[in-house]
Amino acid sequence: MSKRVDVLDAVKALAKRAVPHAVVRGMSTDEAKPMAVDPLGMVIVRSGDPGDPEVDLCPPTYWWEHRIPIELAAYATPARTSQQVLDEMLTGFDRELRADRTLGGLCLYLDAEAPSDGESEVTGGKAVGWADFAIIASYSTTSPLG
Repeated sequence: MSKRVDVLDAVKALAKRAVPHAVVRGMSTDEAKPMAVDPLGMVIVRSGDPGDPEVDLCPPTYWWEHRIPIELAAYATPARTSQQVLDEMLTGFDRELRADRTLGGLCLYLDAEAPSDGESEVTGGKAVGWADFAIIASYSTTSPLG
């Protein structure tokens, strides 16, 4: 597999560790946003855009700043608002990013953008809280294709 796909798979695994109780989707046949949110929360990892690389010519090395969008959704519980549940989910991502900034050596560095959040009203159902942010994976390849 290409380094790009390896990084994406590792970010999806990071999401599963960060929020073990939530359903983690993305980068497969379930790439489209689902119609329902799991009662324990949901994470969608998108494949994102690696952008245009910086290029070193000798030897050819392509330096990527791959922006990987992450979407979170959660319901309120009797004890916590949906924003508090989402904050706990974001804290899990922060913990996992701090624990391994290189994804086991796949990346030079991982960082995250600040999240945006909100609440969506669902007709005939409970309101769903949402947040989204992006993980920025910095890595290099020897080919522009991967």
